[in-house]
Amino acid sequence: MAEEVIVDVMIFGASGYTGKYVVRELMKFAGSSPSGGPRRVGIAGRSKDKLSSSLQWALQGKPEPAPISIVEANVNDPSSIAAMCRKARLVVNCVGPFRKYGEPVVAACVDAGVDYLDITGEPEFMERIEHKYDEEAKKKGSLVVSACGYDSIPAEMGAIFNARQFQPPALPQTCDSYLVVGTKGGSMHGNYGTWESLVLGIAYEKELQTLRKSRPRRLRPEIPGAVQKKSSVHYEKNSGTWAAKLPSADAILVRRTHQTKIQNPEGLPTSEEEENPEFLSAKREKWDRIKPVQFGVYFGTKHFVVVIGYFLFGLILFAMAQFKFGRSLLLKYPEIFSFGVFKKEGPSEEQVRNAYFQQWFVGKGFSDASKPISKTTKPDTQVVTRISGPEIGYITTPICLIQCALVVLDERAKLPKGGVLTPGAAFATSDIIERLNENGLKFDLISTTRI
Repeated sequence: MAEEVIVDVMIFGASGYTGKYVVRELMKFAGSSPSGGPRRVGIAGRSKDKLSSSLQWALQGKPEPAPISIVEANVNDPSSIAAMCRKARLVVNCVGPFRKYGEPVVAACVDAGVDYLDITGEPEFMERIEHKYDEEAKKKGSLVVSACGYDSIPAEMGAIFNARQFQPPALPQTCDSYLVVGTKGGSMHGNYGTWESLVLGIAYEKELQTLRKSRPRRLRPEIPGAVQKKSSVHYEKNSGTWAAKLPSADAILVRRTHQTKIQNPEGLPTSEEEENPEFLSAKREKWDRIKPVQFGVYFGTKHFVVVIGYFLFGLILFAMAQFKFGRSLLLKYPEIFSFGVFKKEGPSEEQVRNAYFQQWFVGKGFSDASKPISKTTKPDTQVVTRISGPEIGYITTPICLIQCALVVLDERAKLPKGGVLTPGAAFATSDIIERLNENGLKFDLISTTRI
């Protein structure tokens, strides 16, 4: 007999640097649920003492909105992970690097039939998890969604929001994303966990390619018209920045979402449509917001010298990550080899408060797709949208993650029944964009022009 569910959401890794910010964000919503009662919250990690300290930091002197369960669990102790998962409807995983520590948590969630979210941006981990656990997750009714933090909610929802502006008979063809980060004062740096994930991701890139070659080839969307390729470095006039191509999980996730749309044109099966036929048309309308396009990811900077430094940094990182000794140096001295971008200690509260981001989306397409579009037809419409928000690692990531968690808790019947999915495929039929827009991220339509 299955154990009684104790909590609605369990945050695993709550005592980590990112984890405590996630707990703080969740506390804003722990007091009440749509049913009227308090949300049942649990926090988990290796040490109850550290978890208690993290909770007190997150509460900032305020009383607990509801009793919080504290659970000891360690990825090196499978029984403790299994017990943790059986105590929750949803597990939110903040323990990385995920290629080292993520799979035991996914496996336990799928086995228990509970839902799972995480904040990884590691493509190899995400695709390996899909390969190994998708079918079982569907059978058990476990919804497994990675990249629910800054990687890759703004990219996924930004692409959907931009495509939404192409009202029929208009049709998008391409969408390029430009990330611009800044600070209102002082400097900003990333934490060690992100650096470690980056180094290991580059080091084991061959494993990802081997995995992809071993799997059946996915259907790819047919992009209409003449697609013009952008240079890896170019000036982007909408954001007023020099742009350089950014290797990231975002492009991979958006592409996987588009492939899911092609394979499931009517949408993924949910529980709601079985109980409420009227929901079906609304679901299809939202599902149709996903419009396959050619998607590119760039970062933007006002200063061209930063672009030069970026390529120099990339060359050093790639070369050293190929060898064990090089990796050990990279992981031992992150501040030196990242030119101060990453440090072993996290940023200060003031640095976090002062940082911000803008993510621009430049979509191009056709004003009237009812007319014939040949392979030489060029786009005649451009749509520029933008997402603005606070610091990406410790404020925007918790905002995105917790809003995804609330969607799972509050709208579960409207979501896919189970499986390993991208955020775009999992949450396209929810109100996630509206939730984000009400909780710290701002989605704006900047312009619609003929070109």
